[in-house]
Amino acid sequence: MAGSFGLGISSADDPVDWDALTRYATEVMQRAYAPYSQYKVGVAGLVDDGRVVLGCNVENAAYGVALCAECGMVSALHATGGGRLRAVACVDGQGRPLMPCGRCRQLLWENGGPTMELLTARGVVTMDQVLPDAFDSSDLDAAADTTGPAAPDQENPA
Repeated sequence: MAGSFGLGISSADDPVDWDALTRYATEVMQRAYAPYSQYKVGVAGLVDDGRVVLGCNVENAAYGVALCAECGMVSALHATGGGRLRAVACVDGQGRPLMPCGRCRQLLWENGGPTMELLTARGVVTMDQVLPDAFDSSDLDAAADTTGPAAPDQENPA
């Protein structure tokens, strides 16, 4: 396994090889640093150029500063050239599909968008099914739009 530096398994137009993504996620999960919870997580993401990027969770004695596997994978995505995630497989310590937490769902949306596919216990779903009404750059554009609806009156909030 080539680590988180990007591992090519397909061309950009090939169907997603979910078995390969799950194998990569399971392999990297074994490298997770989880001495406190013993809950290891691994993730593999297929990038739009055919690369595969990996991540695993990294705990810390100061619990709040732990890193989710998806955080590591997104960092590897950008460290190895960027791009968009097409498909992601996230697994638990037994190699079973695992639903990312809310924070990580937002990271996946930002780096894959509404059509990115995610392997879950119920099968493959798209991000717009996992995170309906997601917050993204269009919300920031709307907030900056001065022609939109006026903000609620501070003395008489709506």
